[in-house]
Amino acid sequence: MSESTQLSASEKQAQLMEQLNEMVECSQQLLHHYVQQMQGESFSIPDRGVVAKAFMQLAERMLTEPDKIAQAQSGYMQGMLSLYQSVAKRMQGEDVVPVVEPEPGDKRFKDDIWRENPYFDFLKQSYLLASQSILDTVRGIESLDPKTAEKVDFYTRQYIEALAPTNFAISNPQVIKATLDSGGENLRKGFAQMLQDLERGKGELRIKMTDLDAFELGKNIAVTPGKVVFQTPLMQLLQYSPSTETVFARPLLIVPPWINKFYILDLKPKNSFIKWAVDQGFTVFVISWINPDESLAERDFEDYLLEGTLAALDAIEQATGESAVNAIGYCLGGTLLMCTLAYLAATGNAQRIKSATFFTTLVDFSEVGE
Repeated sequence: MSESTQLSASEKQAQLMEQLNEMVECSQQLLHHYVQQMQGESFSIPDRGVVAKAFMQLAERMLTEPDKIAQAQSGYMQGMLSLYQSVAKRMQGEDVVPVVEPEPGDKRFKDDIWRENPYFDFLKQSYLLASQSILDTVRGIESLDPKTAEKVDFYTRQYIEALAPTNFAISNPQVIKATLDSGGENLRKGFAQMLQDLERGKGELRIKMTDLDAFELGKNIAVTPGKVVFQTPLMQLLQYSPSTETVFARPLLIVPPWINKFYILDLKPKNSFIKWAVDQGFTVFVISWINPDESLAERDFEDYLLEGTLAALDAIEQATGESAVNAIGYCLGGTLLMCTLAYLAATGNAQRIKSATFFTTLVDFSEVGE
């Protein structure tokens, strides 16, 4: 081995050790953030009571249907036996057919190495067999009521998917390759970004999905000219004047969801719905919801109706003299708009909204799904 090659290997080893040391430091900071979060008043595990209750009911029903458990276990053992036999034949140079394969559309194992490398192929298939066995077990308990069965199935799938080998650096061949190629730089960078996300969320993981400093209101986002004409403790009402010589008499009210900003429909001129509307001659009003803090903790959905959509209708009438509007509801804003329509109909004021259009709005919550 040449001196330059030895030096290169030595440099790579030193680089890897440096990266590992930095990751240890990052890990300590991550642990510190986690401990702080656990000690905070806001720390909670979503739905832990619901999860526990659902699986307690599952455990009770499983005791009454032991044959279903035995059947699932038998199927798993047969599958693993077939997999061991397949591995043995492959090691002897024989062509073998996979015992189990990912579902169509499962992109986790799309890299060729999951098929070509015997170790990772075995890891993939053993994971898929175990996953199917667990699902067969919980789905085979027929005496569980449908609602509880749905919850159990959902949380079981979350658990199974979380344990996929693709989610761990040590068992993901693509991560292993990237780690070797970069001398551990990918892991160090990932830890550093995770630490930044935790700091941004003050102990909670707030993942940065874009450059937070790349956009400025009125310059490269939300550039359609508008102004605040009315506000309540829950919202501001923005007015956009039409850009045409002739205008429609009836205004257009847009109710966006309060989990998005009002400019979700005004990102940039070429795809701005608000700009398109004013260019057609509409006077557009858009509700901009407040970012709530602890002072609004006691407000509920009814308040958003009274101090949101209904208050907006009154303000629009005062600003334009028009008592009726056309309305658009987007996502959860559409749900609120639907409730507003029901309220107006019940109080004899249905004529205040002449037409309503809904973008990606859920109005039937009987089976909300996932």
